Amino acid sequence: MPRTAALPNTPGAETPPAASASVRDRILDTATELFYQEGVRAVGVDLVVDRSGVAKTSLYRHFSTKDELVVAFLERENSDYWGHWDNIAHRPQASAAAELKAHLQRIADYIAGPKYRGCPFLNVATEFPAPDHPARAVAAGHKAELRRRLTGLTRQMGAGQPEALADQLVILIDGAYVNGHLLGNKGPAGSLVPAALALISAAGLQAG
Repeated sequence: MPRTAALPNTPGAETPPAASASVRDRILDTATELFYQEGVRAVGVDLVVDRSGVAKTSLYRHFSTKDELVVAFLERENSDYWGHWDNIAHRPQASAAAELKAHLQRIADYIAGPKYRGCPFLNVATEFPAPDHPARAVAAGHKAELRRRLTGLTRQMGAGQPEALADQLVILIDGAYVNGHLLGNKGPAGSLVPAALALISAAGLQAG
């Protein structure tokens, strides 16, 4: 989007809201691709600037630090993840078990994708081990929400110990994320859905 006719550094000059949003999105789109494909620590601000085609001053106008950019990247990933989840949850489903199976299949399909490079939340948590790092907090919040939603589904399914079954499913899912990154979609990660269904059946529930 074009800027106003006034130069950016001219007193009183303003960037139109739509243009500002476009610049921010371009920066975040570029950072998302780079952070996910190459790793956060491997990608410097200069590379984001170069690939996005924006001035460094524009980047720092929207993200005052690299950490802020990393947090924005994870927050977008988090929003996208739950958007996909909600799309499935809002479809007519025969049962909670059928909904759970649909979520598991979506995760399996994601892992099997050609550009899969692991779970972004686990990746970032590995790169930033300090518990007080803001990006790690987003990652931890995402995993806590996954556990909460799975517990809700296992409770609807009638599990005697819904929290325990949900925890076992979280372990399976995160294991598939890691394994798929290391061994590809032909490795054990491809067994996520049948392994989860076997776990559900072992808990005395219909697997969907």
